[in-house]
Amino acid sequence: MSFNTETVIDTGRVPAHVAIIMDGNGRWAKAKGLPRTAGHQQGVETVRKITEEAVRLGVKYLTLYTFSTENWNRPAAEIAALMGLVLDHLEDAIFMKNNVRFRMIGDMSRIPDVVRQRLEECMLRTAGNDKMTMVIALSYSSRWELVNAMRQMAAEVQSGRLEPEQITEKTVQAHLMTSFMPDPDLLIRTGGEFRISNYLLWQCAYTEFYFCDTYWPDFNEQDFRKAIADYQSRERRFGQTSEQVAVK
Repeated sequence: MSFNTETVIDTGRVPAHVAIIMDGNGRWAKAKGLPRTAGHQQGVETVRKITEEAVRLGVKYLTLYTFSTENWNRPAAEIAALMGLVLDHLEDAIFMKNNVRFRMIGDMSRIPDVVRQRLEECMLRTAGNDKMTMVIALSYSSRWELVNAMRQMAAEVQSGRLEPEQITEKTVQAHLMTSFMPDPDLLIRTGGEFRISNYLLWQCAYTEFYFCDTYWPDFNEQDFRKAIADYQSRERRFGQTSEQVAVK
């Protein structure tokens, strides 16, 4: 399906929350005969472009899968380079320039102290920005998040602060790291893979998925708009019939 994205996008129906799996940095670099770190460096530039485009279109939350808990098994040199890129990106004026708030989800205990400190400083510095919230999932996996939430609820039951029969979907939601934002309306995965790789499993129950072959370093503003145009072409029923949706 092809789109004239300049005219098809309805600015009144832009997804409030877009989550992205930024895949293909390493394969992009390999195809060009470059080290994997070069792909990650170019990927950071794509983050800047897509963040600014999301702000222009009126997206309220942009969540980027940056580094999974499984990624700790990668070569130490690549991990160090990735963490260095995170720090470099936080030095960019993108947050203050575009009135973007920075948040993070993930296992902070595994992140090196110097990186964690800079992350916390960036969150504090941008806390008053309200045009859009950009969230990075760093040292994150959904199964880790769900286990963490279950442990918290179990401790509350054990202490008598929570009864088992009081546990509802809302209770679980409140114990997730993403409790401060709505579930994703749209999840984009670049790089040609068709899976969500342990990312926002609970939150994506009714999310619309968009997969494309483009490697993340080559993903641009037009690609982002195309994904949103595709999202707007769909009927979101949330378990209801088309007729029920139509009368709302």
